[in-house]
Amino acid sequence: MCNFGAYINKGCIRNYFIDENGFEVIIQFAIEDWWVSDIASFYDRKPGNLFIETIEDCELLTFTPQSMEELFMKAPRFERMFRLLVQKNLSVMQRRLFKTIAQTGEEKYLDFIARYPTIPQRVPQHYIASYLGISPEFLSKIRARLVKR
Repeated sequence: MCNFGAYINKGCIRNYFIDENGFEVIIQFAIEDWWVSDIASFYDRKPGNLFIETIEDCELLTFTPQSMEELFMKAPRFERMFRLLVQKNLSVMQRRLFKTIAQTGEEKYLDFIARYPTIPQRVPQHYIASYLGISPEFLSKIRARLVKR
């Protein structure tokens, strides 16, 4: 069960699940000024399917469900800030879903590096391939093709 949510002051985190074939599928990279959690597990208080792993040394502000509610009661501005973070996260996830369905591997990669220019220098290439839903070999071919252009 996910008993925390974390706001990332410094560092990089990946959020992933393991599919039926035993492969890790990255659904999110979270960097500075992002929020990370298994939201369904955190709020429903049920076992989750996501793994949260730091990729770099991190500086985090962590909350339990109880400490978060206490903070919201004492300082309502934090509730608004959290709502905005969740809305941002939902918007990114929705955009990612559309692109996963509608774009080619190359289009997904180009969009990824345009949207998150610092992440390719911070994470291994096979993590990026997992995030894009393609094999590391196919990502290498895409990158080689782009270099030739």
